[in-house]
Amino acid sequence: MIDREIISGIVEKQLAGKDLFIVDILVDPANNIRVFIDSDKGVTVKDCVDLNRALEENLNRDEEDFQLEVSSPGLSEPLKVMQQYRKNIGRDIEVITKEGQKHEGRLIELTSDGLIMEETIKVKSENKKRPETRTVKTNFDFDFISSTKVLISYK
Repeated sequence: MIDREIISGIVEKQLAGKDLFIVDILVDPANNIRVFIDSDKGVTVKDCVDLNRALEENLNRDEEDFQLEVSSPGLSEPLKVMQQYRKNIGRDIEVITKEGQKHEGRLIELTSDGLIMEETIKVKSENKKRPETRTVKTNFDFDFISSTKVLISYK
């Protein structure tokens, strides 16, 4: 099996000085290699092709055969690295806690150990039949987050 650290070194060298960053590198026992990159400005097909070529040039198929895929993580994938959180400040997100609670709101700030989002919650009022809605700031520590995804709005 090809060592993930070797791939990581090649990718880091290729991305140095560019607006691209590594999101994840997956290598399974059958040497299926998947490299996910992202950027604050988006990832182009050329970015993926260039990185794919660099990996092909630096890995030896004669020693070990492999399959290679280089792409951006996609909109449906959870956020994994701090740069992804940073680039999505101001967007609507869904946070699922390790206890299974689901929260939706706007990502407004990052802290050193978590995130702050504005979410609209319903609060029961003693004098009214219908619950009121309020916007509150909720802090989440990264240690208590199971996953965070960007919500796609078609409005």
